[in-house]
Amino acid sequence: MVYTLDKTDLRILAFLQSEGRLSNVELARRVNLSPSPCLERVRRLESAGFIEGYSARLDAAALGFGTSAFIQVTLDRTTAEVFDRFRDAVILIQEVAECHMVAGGFDYLLKLRLTSMDAYRAVLARIVDLPGVAQTHTYVVIEAIKQDAGLPLLR
Repeated sequence: MVYTLDKTDLRILAFLQSEGRLSNVELARRVNLSPSPCLERVRRLESAGFIEGYSARLDAAALGFGTSAFIQVTLDRTTAEVFDRFRDAVILIQEVAECHMVAGGFDYLLKLRLTSMDAYRAVLARIVDLPGVAQTHTYVVIEAIKQDAGLPLLR
């Protein structure tokens, strides 16, 4: 079944995106619904796949992961087998926070969350040994200006 989002659904998603711990009663108040219909909408949004899950945003620096880096990865060949082997190997590296296959001058862009530059060197050694890796270029983050602020649902 295709679920069409209305303005109230978008407001619910926007509030939950910014404040995932919002109680149903408070969420209902903010979107001008009574609690029962609001909870029904949230459950529908969950079952339809619009809400993937709930989590806490953690302070990386406070937890000792204050170093971030982006690594461009170029593979030696662009075949389905090489892509699959790389994907299967890179998802096992915990320091890789994100991995995106991209179009352009290289094949993948990795975002790493690290404890130090020594940790970076150790992770880089693992990445260059992954199946199919021909070349890497690293960009260490000096200052994070804007991080994932969620989706721009309400315009």
